[in-house]
Amino acid sequence: MPAGDYAGDVTAQAAWDNLATDQNAVLVDVRTKTEWDLVGKPDLASIDQEPIYLQWVTLQGLNKHFTDQLQAALEERGIAKDTPIYIMCQSGGRSKIAAMQCTELGYTAAYNIAEGFEGSLDDRQHRNSVNGWKVAGLPWTQK
Repeated sequence: MPAGDYAGDVTAQAAWDNLATDQNAVLVDVRTKTEWDLVGKPDLASIDQEPIYLQWVTLQGLNKHFTDQLQAALEERGIAKDTPIYIMCQSGGRSKIAAMQCTELGYTAAYNIAEGFEGSLDDRQHRNSVNGWKVAGLPWTQK
């Protein structure tokens, strides 16, 4: 594995391209419910997929049950240990750790979407302008 602790980093576009061509691949969004509600969610309907939404952090702090919940969600979907799993957060920090944890569970193709949903900060310290899922023009929805 190139990253040592997980399969590696990918761009949001690369993750989308792989999700669109591999119906076994899965997207896991580890942002908070507040982020999903206020910032938006990836929309995989056009490729007949549904992300797994699993909070890395809750209002009470770090989700101590994250690893168990991740394992259960992947098993519920029948995800094989070598299936590509693309993990996303706001900008790549939480998702990198989640990819490492996924690898510790025995999944050999856990990738971090390094740009996340909102991307890196620009020179004015704002997101959604440099890179990421939204800036790449990938499908998303907001309610």
